[in-house]
Amino acid sequence: MDDPMRALREAAEAMGLGPDDWEPYGGQAGKIRLDALERAGVFGPEGRERTRPGRLVLVTAINPTPAGEGKTTTSIGLADGLRHIGKRAVAALREPSLGPSLGQKGGGTGGGRASLVPADRINLHFTGDFHAITSANNLLAAVVDNHLHFGNALDIDPRQVTFHRALDMDDRALRHVVVGLGGRAGGVPREAEFVITAASEVMAVVALCDGPADLIGRLGRIVVGWTRAGAPVRASDLAAHEAMAALLVDAIRPNLVRTAEGTPALVHAGPFANIAHGASSVLATRFALSRAEVVVTEAGFGSDLGAEKFFDLVGPAGGFAPDVVVVVATLRALMHHGGGAPGTADPAALDRGLANLEAHLDIAAHTGVPTLVALNRFAEDSDADIARVGDACRARGVAMAVNSAYLDGAPGARALAEAVAQSLDATAGDRPVARPFYGTATSTRAALEAVARDVYGAQGVAYERAADAALRRFERAGYASLPVCVAKTQYSLTDDPQVLGRPAAPWTLHVRDARLSAGAGFVVALTGEILTMPGLPRDPQALRIRIGPDGTVEGIR
Repeated sequence: MDDPMRALREAAEAMGLGPDDWEPYGGQAGKIRLDALERAGVFGPEGRERTRPGRLVLVTAINPTPAGEGKTTTSIGLADGLRHIGKRAVAALREPSLGPSLGQKGGGTGGGRASLVPADRINLHFTGDFHAITSANNLLAAVVDNHLHFGNALDIDPRQVTFHRALDMDDRALRHVVVGLGGRAGGVPREAEFVITAASEVMAVVALCDGPADLIGRLGRIVVGWTRAGAPVRASDLAAHEAMAALLVDAIRPNLVRTAEGTPALVHAGPFANIAHGASSVLATRFALSRAEVVVTEAGFGSDLGAEKFFDLVGPAGGFAPDVVVVVATLRALMHHGGGAPGTADPAALDRGLANLEAHLDIAAHTGVPTLVALNRFAEDSDADIARVGDACRARGVAMAVNSAYLDGAPGARALAEAVAQSLDATAGDRPVARPFYGTATSTRAALEAVARDVYGAQGVAYERAADAALRRFERAGYASLPVCVAKTQYSLTDDPQVLGRPAAPWTLHVRDARLSAGAGFVVALTGEILTMPGLPRDPQALRIRIGPDGTVEGIR
């Protein structure tokens, strides 16, 4: 019988970790110790330089279909493939949220032979990080309402409380609520809302902080609302940030697991890319870079979302940048963007859909980082259609590798791993200098307009009244130059999920509202109909989950 803990210890040893560097958690996972992180030099601004010997590969994608295109599976398979060809590789990936795990998407641990283990635990409660983040978030929300109830010494305007409660579940009924009902003992009645934990500012703080001291500082800078005089009220004004940090002291420690083929993986933090910044934690990535020859990480959804935020938000916060960008595509998704019928082979639709791939290659080219395409192969894919994509990539001077890690494990990712290794070797003596998308922008508005123009291909930005008023308030309060984190549909380059491919006609990005995340260090721009609290689909994945006789969870795909 397999010994999961022995396999995990072997993966830890492959990463150069001794028993003093991590501790077991639940029999099949581990937590990196804080003192191990400190010894590795990942804490503080100085950790930027000390933890950069490893090379970083960023996996992103074209705009996906609702079914997803296997980006996490590709990331896991690539890490396995790199190890298969002799590289000391580590995967640094996000933690799955219960929302999509029990909703539409299913699990977030890869698939087939390119999977993380233990998949059921990682997809459900794992090591409790999401619960700790939810608790810390809701502690601050409770402290705000408690302050209102007991006299409101800070003169917070109950109509201008902007910090929301969180829940790690898709629940549309909680998007708009009224709290404080029940008479005088029930608190101060006011309108409120919930966000999914992956979109909470506390999640972003955990993911972007560079150590315990920075965690406390960022939590203290969270703006919870505004006084009647228009001044911002911070968590530190309510003295809530130290208790929040106490709830999070274990949650900032990266989680150690392994792939099904034994490659070490750090799985930590889980912000979505369509409504948050979409990357694993700064601490996990720094620690992996200090221990590995090559680190494979991913940015959520397409390059218009996750990759842009990685270059503009995550990399600057962490002091690292990708050495190679891998853009994941599938024939299914390309045909979808060309207007093809689902499940049918359509060469003409494929040709039209290639415009979406070309748009994402243009986005990657803007960064100046070497880029290649990973085409995930499905059983029904034809050699002729695969060759058409290869020809289109070669015409742009971009290498393409077919990836079948789902079916074949590391050998199926060998071609992709070799292409990545070749690109890394070509720049071994002269690492590429990554260019952010709005590096010269001096204001939040300028940054947003640069992203709209240079990433999405929009002709401009239109600010609805609520968005303009919010940005003006932030500017008056001294937050005029924060970076921007755009909340936008993942299914289109535009803010309309029905617009597929690459928009040819001029279009305008519509920003309907903006939210200040001063602790995380950015402003969230809400576009289109994007929601920070998703809803369950008509037929949620939760209805297919079962418990086997031995307690094994079945049905998380």
